[in-house]
Amino acid sequence: MISAKSKFKVVDRGFKDVIVLAPGWAMDYRIFDSLDLNYNYLLPVDFSPAHFADNLSAFLDASSIGRVSLFGWSQGGFLASDFASANPGKINELILAGIRGRYDRAALEQIRFKLAKNKKAFLYKFYLDCFSAADDEGRRWFKSRLLKGYLDDMSFEQLIEGLDYLSGARIDAKALSGIKKIKIFHGSEDRIAPFEEALEIKSCLPQAKFIRVEGSGHLLFLNPDFKEIFNG
Repeated sequence: MISAKSKFKVVDRGFKDVIVLAPGWAMDYRIFDSLDLNYNYLLPVDFSPAHFADNLSAFLDASSIGRVSLFGWSQGGFLASDFASANPGKINELILAGIRGRYDRAALEQIRFKLAKNKKAFLYKFYLDCFSAADDEGRRWFKSRLLKGYLDDMSFEQLIEGLDYLSGARIDAKALSGIKKIKIFHGSEDRIAPFEEALEIKSCLPQAKFIRVEGSGHLLFLNPDFKEIFNG
């Protein structure tokens, strides 16, 4: 049964295959507005992280959509991995970007404290920390298109719900052993999810292909060359 809090939208872009785009913490489906991949998009417009896998599975069944690919970025990497491990028969390919094995609970508690003290100040710094010094084009796009809206729209309750999910989220390599096609993209200058952690996850997934996005930070898919890198 699909939760009343969940809403998914299919964007027909004229391609054969469907890819689910799962966003990171403190962001939503709009972060993918400039992403140009050769798929139709399935976007989680409104969802609960804790129930994402079950709700997505129910939506696919109700919409008569068979197999999909999954693009999980940051928190979305946990969401995509949870779905893939529970529904391997519905997966064409699992694509993970800007991921960590887990987030430290003490660090998450510090984020809760800072959000309670000054939500907008913390989010402003967090958003800008998602970019490397070389990410000029992506940073400009984000600041002109999304920054103000995110600062205004992201509710304290929504942010805390995401932190609650992250406190127990893990990338379980063993649970992904049945997924034959996995790609991991990671920016070499990621300040949110350390590059070495992504390499460690790759070492536990022998079937995965690892792609280093040189010079990029956490929001690596806003790199103007990302489509070429993705298809390479």
